[in-house]
Amino acid sequence: MRIQGQHDIPINDTGRKQARTNGQTLAKLLDDPKRYRYIASPLGRTRETMNIVRQELGLPSHGYETDDRLKEIYFGLWQTFTMEELRQTEPELVAAREADKFNFTPPLGESYFQVLARLKSWLPYVTEDSVVVCHGGILRMLEHHFNNTPTDEVAHITVPQDRIYKWDGKLAQWL
Repeated sequence: MRIQGQHDIPINDTGRKQARTNGQTLAKLLDDPKRYRYIASPLGRTRETMNIVRQELGLPSHGYETDDRLKEIYFGLWQTFTMEELRQTEPELVAAREADKFNFTPPLGESYFQVLARLKSWLPYVTEDSVVVCHGGILRMLEHHFNNTPTDEVAHITVPQDRIYKWDGKLAQWL
């Protein structure tokens, strides 16, 4: 329950197991894994996840791109704290976030609105079938962008880490 944001922490054993399972699922879904483009956030936990996924696909673990625009939402001075800790030290700011999570900007951080702008600058760059490893904040904004999920809902959705989010050009859904 700690706010990580762009604080670069490694994945744990559960995350490694989820990455292996997602890689195995992709191996069943992808017609030819070699024909896809692979892109990850540059944070260590997403790079390690991509390495594992690629190994499960029979590809070299390294051999993909990274893009800063895929980084998790930046929580600024709030990174590494729990919401409970912040409720005690900054109750007014926590209340403001709870009132409008999509537009709230933590001290020296960024809002989901800003993440959406960053993501929209990246989307035109993806011109071929791709496998992307990113973060919960990015996936929330993809859900908003592709499915028009309202901002007051999308900032609160739970993002599963043991499933794949697929967009085929028309439909975005969890597999």
